[in-house]
Amino acid sequence: MAYLVLVRHGESEWNAKGLWTGWTDVALSEKGLEEARKAGEALKDIHFDLAYNSSLKRAQQTWGEIQKVIGQTDLQATINKALDERDYGELTGKNKWEVKEQIGDEEFTKIRRSWDYPPPKGESLKMVYERVLPYYQDEILPKLKEGKNIIVAAHGNSLRALIKYLNNISDEEIPKFELATGGVYVYQIDNEGKVVNSELRTSGDVH
Repeated sequence: MAYLVLVRHGESEWNAKGLWTGWTDVALSEKGLEEARKAGEALKDIHFDLAYNSSLKRAQQTWGEIQKVIGQTDLQATINKALDERDYGELTGKNKWEVKEQIGDEEFTKIRRSWDYPPPKGESLKMVYERVLPYYQDEILPKLKEGKNIIVAAHGNSLRALIKYLNNISDEEIPKFELATGGVYVYQIDNEGKVVNSELRTSGDVH
């Protein structure tokens, strides 16, 4: 049996401003650093063998804060762009709530949460899934089957994509699922790679 822990990064500077961040490499806010530390507090009972981060600093900073809290500062993360946030295309850097006023609730919800509706020149959640899942199956899952405890610090949408797979959430239901900044999802995985238990240990704010 192994633990798989998924942590959404703490609040970023752009989260705090209500801006679509996507692939823009912004840092955590002070609140975000505190959310990361709270995530660490929720994980003190688990010793990790491996860590994975996206290529973006807000995910890496989150893991850095967790490391300090759990006392594993020597564990270096494997970094891969497959775990990066969704690309919001032409919406990147725009204020979500101003865009919502411009385009209306229905279109806004489709862009923000739906399964296969990308923003202009950006990615849908389905497109994120198509890069996250092969990386999980090829790189992370074999190590879980070996019994290694793994933590992944990444993003709202890259983790939503992976949770969709792990929790067997339908295309119709996934728009309702949200993972807050600093949110910690803990899975127990058996030696065949199947989920035997899952729990949400912390939740911050949804952005």
